[in-house]
Amino acid sequence: MSHTLQPQPTTAVPATARPAPRLLLTGGIVAGPLFLLTGFVQGVLRDGFDFSRNALSQLSLGDLGWIQVLAFLLTGGLVVAGAAGTHHVLRGRTGGVWAPRLLGVFGLSFVCAAFFSADPGAGFPAGAPEARVTSLSTHGVLHLVTGMVGYLALCAAFLVLARSFAADGERRWALASRLVPVAVLAGFAASSASVAAFTIGAGLGLLWLTVLMLHLNRSTGTRPM
Repeated sequence: MSHTLQPQPTTAVPATARPAPRLLLTGGIVAGPLFLLTGFVQGVLRDGFDFSRNALSQLSLGDLGWIQVLAFLLTGGLVVAGAAGTHHVLRGRTGGVWAPRLLGVFGLSFVCAAFFSADPGAGFPAGAPEARVTSLSTHGVLHLVTGMVGYLALCAAFLVLARSFAADGERRWALASRLVPVAVLAGFAASSASVAAFTIGAGLGLLWLTVLMLHLNRSTGTRPM
């Protein structure tokens, strides 16, 4: 007795039904707000902290410093997840190679910042000199260097994504992704005169990352993966 094998019909799975890239991008969406909200709440509640004089990184010092250390670790891990999601969404497209890599470097810089704490100064934590830090310790230097490398990588990722948006005809997204790095770096350049400028620049970078991750997450249904 013979049977004729009939090919079984296959059902295409729509991009919107693929949870992995969306879940990974959600990590990138959450990362910035989580870090900034944690820093803001601590800055308000912890004695001696002054947003006009102290950087959020200094919250990793003192008895409650473990909270900020944990925030660095969680944020870094979430950004790396967002980088992996970006890789899925942009695979085979303009920016699909370097944007995820650069975002991954940014995420890893937060992990490094958790292990290399900033130096005390400007009156924080309690008992620290009132003057701003003028002489950095080894861990303070490493914290500063990893942070700068991370944010340079983030700004470069924005520029790479701008090319991707331009290639897709999304001119406004491309323009904004070129302007934000300028504002971020301007804030860093003004940090010697104002710690608040540094904080605003860093915060802007994190928030724009959230916006871009949201945009990529919404577009997964129209992009081939």
